[in-house]
Amino acid sequence: MNVKPINFKEKFSQMPEVWSPNLVAEMGDCEFKLVKIEDEFVWHVHPADKVFIVIEGVMGVEFRDGLVTINTGEMLVVPKDVEHKPLSKGTCKIMLIEPKSH
Repeated sequence: MNVKPINFKEKFSQMPEVWSPNLVAEMGDCEFKLVKIEDEFVWHVHPADKVFIVIEGVMGVEFRDGLVTINTGEMLVVPKDVEHKPLSKGTCKIMLIEPKSH
């Protein structure tokens, strides 16, 4: 069996760009992606729920009715079809979990 752990530190060190998710694993119908974020992304929605897990740093998810802050070691599920805008004041390293088709 060729099963190996995924080293987040190593994977993040190979990612020079922000806002460019990298697929690191799949399980059933889900994809696990690592991404570095910085500053603000655009307002958008997803056709399925999306999980944000903060590995390092602090990120915010702005909703039309307020801002939710996610710290290192915390996660947030953004429900499908809910408009949101991810952001961070410095570089933040996160994991996304989402259905394969998105």
